Order: sequence, then structure tokens, then C-alpha cells
Amino acid sequence: MNAPRAVLQTAAMHRLDGKIALVTGAARGTGAATARRFVDEGARVVIADVLDERGENTAAGLGDAARFVHLDVTDESAWGQVVDEIAATEGALHVLVNNAAVLHLATIDATATDAFERVMRVNVLGPFLGIRTCLPMLRASGAGAIVNIGSIDSVQGAALTGAYTASKFALRGLTKVVALENKKRGVRANIVCPMLGNPEMHPEIVGTDSGPVRRGGGKPPELDVIAEAVCYLAADESRFTTGTELVLDGGHSAGTALDLPDEWFDPALRRRPLR
Repeated sequence: MNAPRAVLQTAAMHRLDGKIALVTGAARGTGAATARRFVDEGARVVIADVLDERGENTAAGLGDAARFVHLDVTDESAWGQVVDEIAATEGALHVLVNNAAVLHLATIDATATDAFERVMRVNVLGPFLGIRTCLPMLRASGAGAIVNIGSIDSVQGAALTGAYTASKFALRGLTKVVALENKKRGVRANIVCPMLGNPEMHPEIVGTDSGPVRRGGGKPPELDVIAEAVCYLAADESRFTTGTELVLDGGHSAGTALDLPDEWFDPALRRRPLR
């Protein structure tokens, strides 16, 4: 006998009951959507960001299950302070979501050294410091999960994203190494690679008078869809999934799509037999 839909929906909720999660860059965009989803699924969430006012507002909107901490992900000592505070107040850490990132749009010729270094520091050094600092608590939890937020630029290149693509490829590689080193230590590591994330990330194109360009030929996923993917990789239901990338691009990176006529798929519409 099939269970009523309401029962199935109830069973699907609260997949993160009892878990403590730390989400970086969670004052807005993908990070905020992820924090909301985590709270809906029963987790307690530490929202970390450099945007204090927006971070406080996001946490306040989620109630007692969320709180905000100021964190510059490139600051090694700040990571230690945040993790020590989580240990003191929560007693455990089960999930780390490395979401904080910056985007720089420019040709290689127009990419200044300090701009390239900033992207690499936030997008690669930040997650590295977070992973290294959080690993002891994640291992102690017995079922730790690291979810890194990559990009479609983690799996393919795009013009004007030299620094960003380099950083997101690096993050994908780091994810795999962390997964390999920790599969026997109770910690999984995966990366979500959406076509687009927070639209607020998109800056002006360096070296031109143009505004942000339209990237990719497909429809980008909504932030809630990205948050759902992150939730799956954080939950115990993905316990056999580690070291992998979950690409959210509607098949854009699968190859070239053709607008094939309907009669090729529906025999009733075929004008002649296919050979």
C-alpha cells in the first residue's frame, strides 16, 4: 500500500536533525539559501560572512536555530577563533559548507596580479583553511560532511574568467584529495557546481565599458535548487557519496544540444519510417 503524500513529505524533512553546520558567505545568495534549507531540515546553522549587517539579519530571520559570526575566510587565526567558539557553544560540528567566493571578469591581458591573487585567496585559500581547521571536529562527529560550492567553471572554461576558473578547478581538485584522505576517518567531501549562483557576485567587466555579460546558453538553477543539492550532500542519505562533483547546469556541459523535431520521438507523428 502506498503511503499518503503528506507522510512521504514529512519523512523527507528534517534530514539534518541534530546536526551543527557552518556555512561561509551565508549573509546572502547561495549561502543564505543553504542556511535556510538547513534550518528547515532541522540543523543548527552558524552563518559566517564579512557582511555583518546582512549576516545578522539573515540569522535573525531564521530564528533561534541560526546565529551569525564575522569571518574573513582568508584569515587563518579567525578560522581558529570561530571553530573554538563552535566547540564551546555547540559542542560539535557535523557540516562545513565552503560557499564564500568572489568573481573577477577580465581577459588574461587585463587581469592584474593583485586581482588574481585576491580571487585565489578567497576561493581556494579560504576553503583550504576552513577544511584544515574544521577537520578535527568533523572527524570527531563520526559522520562529517564537507560541501564545497564550485561552479560550472569547475569543469569547463569560459572567456573572461581566468582567475575564477583557475580557482574553481583548484577547489574541485582539493575536494577530491580531502575525500581520499578522510574516507576512513568519517568525513566526506563533495563539490556542487552550479551554472550560476548569486547574481550579486557579477562585477563589471574589467577593461571595457560593458555591464555584466550573459554567460552560458541554458537556464541557471534557482538558489533553492542549489541549496537542495547542498542539503543532499550534507545529509546522511549521501553517506556513500564522496569525492564527486554534482553539476547543476541543465545538461549544458553535456555537449551540443539540437532542437530535434517531435516526430523523431513520437511514432504517431512520423511521416516515414526511420532507417
